[in-house]
Amino acid sequence: MEVTASSRHYVDRLFDPDPQKVLQGVIDMKNAVIGNNKQKANLIVLGAVPRLLYLLQQETSSTELKTECAVVLGSLAMGTENNVKSLLDCHIIPALLQGLLSPDLKFIEACLRCLRTIFTSPVTPEELLYTDATVIPHLMALLSRSRYTQEYICQIFSHCCKGPDHQTILFNHGAVQNIAHLLTSASYKVRMQALKCFSVLAFENPQVSMTLVNVLVDGELLPQIFVKMLQRDKPIEMQLTSAKCLTYMCRAGAIRTDDNCIVLKTLPCLVRMCSKERLLEERVEGAETLAYLIEPDVELQRIASITDHLIAMLADYFKYPSSVSAITDIKRLDHDLKHAHELRQAAFKLYASLGANDEDIRKKIIETENMMDRIVTGLSESSVKVRLAAVRCLHSLSRSVQLRTSFQDHAVWKPLMKVLQNAPDEILVVASSMLCNLLLEFSPSKEPILESGAVELLCGLTQSENPALRVNGIWALMNMAFQAEQKIKADILRSLSTEQLFRLLSDSDLNVLMKTLGLLRNLLSTRPHIDKIMSTHGKQIMQAVTLILEGEHNIEVKEQTLCILANIADGTTAKELIMTNDDILQKIKYYMGHSHVKLQLAAMFCISNLIWNEEEGSQERQDKLRDMGIVDILHKLSQSPDSNLCDKAKMALQQYLA
Repeated sequence: MEVTASSRHYVDRLFDPDPQKVLQGVIDMKNAVIGNNKQKANLIVLGAVPRLLYLLQQETSSTELKTECAVVLGSLAMGTENNVKSLLDCHIIPALLQGLLSPDLKFIEACLRCLRTIFTSPVTPEELLYTDATVIPHLMALLSRSRYTQEYICQIFSHCCKGPDHQTILFNHGAVQNIAHLLTSASYKVRMQALKCFSVLAFENPQVSMTLVNVLVDGELLPQIFVKMLQRDKPIEMQLTSAKCLTYMCRAGAIRTDDNCIVLKTLPCLVRMCSKERLLEERVEGAETLAYLIEPDVELQRIASITDHLIAMLADYFKYPSSVSAITDIKRLDHDLKHAHELRQAAFKLYASLGANDEDIRKKIIETENMMDRIVTGLSESSVKVRLAAVRCLHSLSRSVQLRTSFQDHAVWKPLMKVLQNAPDEILVVASSMLCNLLLEFSPSKEPILESGAVELLCGLTQSENPALRVNGIWALMNMAFQAEQKIKADILRSLSTEQLFRLLSDSDLNVLMKTLGLLRNLLSTRPHIDKIMSTHGKQIMQAVTLILEGEHNIEVKEQTLCILANIADGTTAKELIMTNDDILQKIKYYMGHSHVKLQLAAMFCISNLIWNEEEGSQERQDKLRDMGIVDILHKLSQSPDSNLCDKAKMALQQYLA
């Protein structure tokens, strides 16, 4: 109550009829709230904000009063996120933006400082900067007024530039030209905020990046200025942000990956940021930026992997903070304990990028102390971001054939199956893709995965709304069915159901269709399996094959479908399903005469399997096909310029002569 009473006294003075007393009241309020969050909250509750905003916008208020009001509002915004929400609810942003039209520089700076504080708060929607189209050009014009306007405006831009739409607006209003010369400002803060602006403008933006490469500042090209800013004698924040600018320009295609400024400057600078000496957030940002830089380029991955023992250095990311940590600052230790998971996430990301292409690097990573245990632990961490990074890391390493054995030793599939139970889509996509690799025939994890309910889980994925998940679900089933025993194939068909199989065969996503055909082809391999499956599902499968051969599909789809027919033709009893279906026989005949060799070959396989001599009933089948004119086509094809096709036709004709 006491506090509220004293706070009320401050608010009451804002309503005094004497302007001089109002000014003194605002100044006293300013001194009372500095560093005092309780006092700030009280004043907000007591309604100080609408009154301060009224005074700030009142034409009769003196410039000094308006400026002091902006300063107090800025101080209130410095408090908690709830304070910022209260200010936003009172429409503070339009009032402050209006204030920027004043001729008085001190007042403009106070408004900008307050806007900077509000826009850098996570609760403020960036869109509020772009609602009124006149704001951005006006801010560009104010950049030349003072070093404070430069610092605050650049800070506002770098915080409010989220995504390509914002980048385009700022770019079109001359952000590059207006901000470039600030990189040589006498003020460190201005240089730093300008640099941050360029990093957000260039991120994943080829248009901005291509422009930046050619910008001259005092006769020097921008990339050269960035390189100077990442030298060891510069503050760490500056080194890191310059490295980000160059990284983003490189990833956007404006700088080559083999350019010296990347290989000899940017990459080593980012590796330096990963060392033990750096602060937690510097190590996180360094590793994540480096992961992004090298992700698509195997040469950079190789260079990074042998720079400053990076692979071993990243192992320290998992031991932090250690019990004998050198952190004497207790506040720092508390902060770092809360954020240690960010280090683990960054390390997993960088390991994933390092091991994306090169087998030797993957081997080095796997051999790093306790690496597999760390990944297994990461898969079950509470933080979604760490789990996602761990799955990505595992996925990157699972591309290696040799390494799948160490996955077996560590039973990696157990936590992986657990991750797949109820994860957000982005984790599911990577984890299911990883499962595809573990389910390949030569993977030792295949058996235990099957025993842990993978079939049902994958069949469930094929019903997802997300096409990437449908593809991975069906792809993993396809790998599972490859050279599998009859029981597994029966399980797959039972769990998937023929209805779902048909839905997938008419899926709008080409990848889903191709993988479903691949699954069918793998299910229909080896004679006893072919006969067994066709005896229970023959009618539906023949229907599906007919539909696809009649539909508007590309060569690859039709080729896969004809290969499935060739497999059916290889069955003992299954053959009859083709021989008694004149429609299908006519289709095979049509594709033997098709203009595309791939399709002719696939159709030829069907015929060869149907007329093979040693098999029962071959004579009747040969006669029926001769009557259809197949032999004439074979004679024609035996003259084909394509040697493969020619040989296959001659072999088929020999069956007739034998």
